[in-house]
Amino acid sequence: MGIPEKIKAIQDEIHRTQLNKATEHHIGLLKAKIAKLKREQEANAIKKSSKKSDGFDVKRTGDSTVVFIGLPSVGKSTLLNKLTGSKSAVGAFQFTTLTVVPGVLEYRGARIQMLDLPGIIKGASSGKGLGRRILSVARSADIVLLILDVFQPYHEDVLINELNNIGIRLNQRPPNIVIEKSTTGGIAVAQQVKLKKMSEKLLKDILNVYGYTSARVVIREDINSEQLVDFITGNKTYAKAITVLNKIDLVDDKFLKNVSKKIKTKFIPVSADADINVSKLRDQIYDQLEFIRIYLRPKGGETDYKEPLIIRNGDSVLDVCNKLHRKLRKDFRYGLVWGKSVKFGGQRVGLKHILSDEDVLTIIKTKGT
Repeated sequence: MGIPEKIKAIQDEIHRTQLNKATEHHIGLLKAKIAKLKREQEANAIKKSSKKSDGFDVKRTGDSTVVFIGLPSVGKSTLLNKLTGSKSAVGAFQFTTLTVVPGVLEYRGARIQMLDLPGIIKGASSGKGLGRRILSVARSADIVLLILDVFQPYHEDVLINELNNIGIRLNQRPPNIVIEKSTTGGIAVAQQVKLKKMSEKLLKDILNVYGYTSARVVIREDINSEQLVDFITGNKTYAKAITVLNKIDLVDDKFLKNVSKKIKTKFIPVSADADINVSKLRDQIYDQLEFIRIYLRPKGGETDYKEPLIIRNGDSVLDVCNKLHRKLRKDFRYGLVWGKSVKFGGQRVGLKHILSDEDVLTIIKTKGT
């Protein structure tokens, strides 16, 4: 029995099993086994694939990356053109965009890379219509725009499921747990936060499925079995997502209200063609990226307040070094910071120091560099 047949057999068993308190442990364990098999299936698919990217490998540029994901002809290209001034091909037929089309949104001092991806179809995560290669671009995204056609709002589930199938988790954070393998002692679980979404027994059984016989586990937040499996398997990407409902200029308010009830996530109604709410979308993209401004002051010089360095909230001095020059980290001696992130002006800091908006930074390099 091959991996697809094994997965189907387990899925059939799940469908036959009624979910209740008595069966939730069994179902959780079955889901963990499916996740393990899918991981093996994905690894095999990667090994077999030897095709070139044909434009699907896109180098990151700018201060962040936003990707447009949607089924064919939902208006991704028109929206990219309106947001950035790019010239992605537009047509009233499917599959107009055949490769990744990049554009840059320059907004409030930030340069935001935007990628218009070819339309995907249901089953893309399994390889249909070059789907895996298209979806893999989203792994590098800071924000994923889920573009829906106002006449086909049910495609929201398709997009989320396809991204989820290749390990992209939208609007989630990595589970806050620690798992350290040990050689003896079995599996010891320390619950700093009490588990309510699954039992400790299920947690241990899932760890057994993945080959853990002895380990120290620290639970810092209440997680479910799917989050545990994500943590164990790794290779998951966590990205913010904004749902965009396009072509609202083609419907009346009553129709739009009914459609709104069918969409499960918070969304922005827009019309790329009629330029409705495009500026609102631009603002939301910028706000969700959580940019902060850092002003650089050369040693013995004046602060450059005209052109701030744009970084992300939570970034450190190390992130600044990496952004300025890849060799700067090696030459770094210490930094001097003036602003909200320090107790006094000119405080000496190291690479791990987290910066705040409008901090002034001087980087002192080692002698001879």
